[in-house]
Amino acid sequence: MLTSEYFAIDGALVLAVPTQLGQEFFYKEIQDEKSVIIWEAFHQEKPWLHLKIDYSEWEILETNLPESAGFILQTLRNIQDLSSTRFQNTISYHIKTNLQFPSDFGLGSSSTLMTNLAEWAEIDAFLLNEKSLGGSGYDIAVAKEKSAVLYQNINGDRTVKKVCFSPPFKDQLIFIHLNHKQNSREGIKLYQSKQKSSALIHEFSDLTKQIFECENLEKFSQLMILHEQKLSDFLQIPTIKEKYFENCPAFIKSLGAWGGDFVLSSKFPGYLEWFSGKGFSNVFSWNELIN
Repeated sequence: MLTSEYFAIDGALVLAVPTQLGQEFFYKEIQDEKSVIIWEAFHQEKPWLHLKIDYSEWEILETNLPESAGFILQTLRNIQDLSSTRFQNTISYHIKTNLQFPSDFGLGSSSTLMTNLAEWAEIDAFLLNEKSLGGSGYDIAVAKEKSAVLYQNINGDRTVKKVCFSPPFKDQLIFIHLNHKQNSREGIKLYQSKQKSSALIHEFSDLTKQIFECENLEKFSQLMILHEQKLSDFLQIPTIKEKYFENCPAFIKSLGAWGGDFVLSSKFPGYLEWFSGKGFSNVFSWNELIN
């Protein structure tokens, strides 16, 4: 998510791009009349969550991670409510997922899961996401389209426009991981506690359009700084640059929920050593991260 962040919830136009890595989904149907779901989730091919569910009673029979298992169970119950084909009889299922990136990277583990499940169950991914997670749905749009999108959700009326976003200066852009994943629900709670105006929502939509159309790095940097400052002023919290990168000679732009995951910046002489010296050694070029 490159623009609008929290304001996407209230209808601001969003520019978002897909990443190289995502989440794999595999399943097998077993004609045994036991109504059992075996769920195995892997992180970069390493076992993470094991879960066994009796879906005739929606009871967790066994798991190693009760909190995560509870979320999966509720999501699967939502699928049963929405789907005419899945969990409607007594056959069993063996489902396996594999997250291709580290779990603290915040690159869409939930949205790719919702999209994969919805395609499998032949249901609306946006509706499944609404029932299971909430949010603006921009990440579902990116996962479904597998493309950069201009996205807007105004009171449930969604506009998804597939676009090519490949700025001529993209080789100068970099992504820096902040060494932890931010809880987006906490950020949304802070955002929703504050009064906002339709004029401010329009300002972020206008910034999105300018950023999408920008063709030189200097102007792009100015727009990023302006976007960051507007959101900082609204949230009444310091920018990430003020918090971690005060003397950075390039812009620093938060992405998604403020405070974690990735930030966007641009190259400057010695940038790798500069960020590493601040304790942030996971730095990626545009082509390394973006599809």
